[in-house]
Amino acid sequence: MMSQRRNLALLLFLSVSPLLHSHLFTHAASTSPPATHPRIIVRDDYYDYDDTDNHSTPPKVLTPVKTPILRSQICQYNPCSENQEPCSELSARTGCLCPGLSGDDKPPHAPRIQDLLLVKQGDNRGKVEIQWCAPSSKVSGYRVVVENSEGDVLEFGDTSRRGLVGHLEVGTKVCVEAVNKAGHSEPSEFSCKRYDPPTSPDHKLLAGIVGGGVALLVLLIIAAVILWQYQMFKKAKRDSNDGLGNPSYSREGTL
Repeated sequence: MMSQRRNLALLLFLSVSPLLHSHLFTHAASTSPPATHPRIIVRDDYYDYDDTDNHSTPPKVLTPVKTPILRSQICQYNPCSENQEPCSELSARTGCLCPGLSGDDKPPHAPRIQDLLLVKQGDNRGKVEIQWCAPSSKVSGYRVVVENSEGDVLEFGDTSRRGLVGHLEVGTKVCVEAVNKAGHSEPSEFSCKRYDPPTSPDHKLLAGIVGGGVALLVLLIIAAVILWQYQMFKKAKRDSNDGLGNPSYSREGTL
């Protein structure tokens, strides 16, 4: 009896096990995650690729973005020109850049003398004019100091680049200073110069005449010496010929 029950149970298990195995397999297949491929994205400056199985959409074209570069222009400013707008005001009005311009809270740098020129015509003929260039600083005015002038200082405006300093002797030292509310510039080898007048055409002509006269005098002296030596030589030769023509003449005495 017991063996029959065991056989019946075994038959029932064998008949049910294929259905159970199929159900478990189906459930496992339905609950397992779907197989996916890794997504690879390749980028460059112009295209964006999405390397997946779905290629239904075309690649996007990316427009390069250009960053604007702001470039400020240098101010059209000549530090040696007369009566022009100061560079600081030109920069504030147009937005240009002044090269290395220091503010008025510091003493200005020294200006640079261009030249000391002798005025050759007009009412100021014979006087000396000084010309200078502005420093890279904010300036409210200029002062010109002349050596041995007993403390007299000539003052000029901030837009001035030249001025008369009167009659100067050769070798007189002249200095120009820049001034603002913080003080004045210190003298330097560029802001001071000694007056050395150029040689005038009249002086050149006179020097040529004097040089030519001296050269002519030397030539006349040389010619006179040569002529004198020649005359002496002729005289000595003539005296020698006269002595040999007289038979009573002998070097040892008279016969």
